[in-house]
Amino acid sequence: MPMNSNKLWKLLIDRGMLKKDLQQAAGLSSNAIAKMGKGGDVSTQVLSKICKTLDCELSDIVDVIKDDN
Repeated sequence: MPMNSNKLWKLLIDRGMLKKDLQQAAGLSSNAIAKMGKGGDVSTQVLSKICKTLDCELSDIVDVIKDDN
């Protein structure tokens, strides 16, 4: 199932953070941030690091897009 990261980008805006700030604070690669920005798949480890860094739940940063098939 694909995921939509729009909630994450809005949360960063609300907190006055840039993607680069999140990358550094969470210890993520630029590749992981770029994948999320393009709607690509990232590991649960990446999502967990983001949640810990932002002190939020997974549902606060991504939506699961249901496949109609």
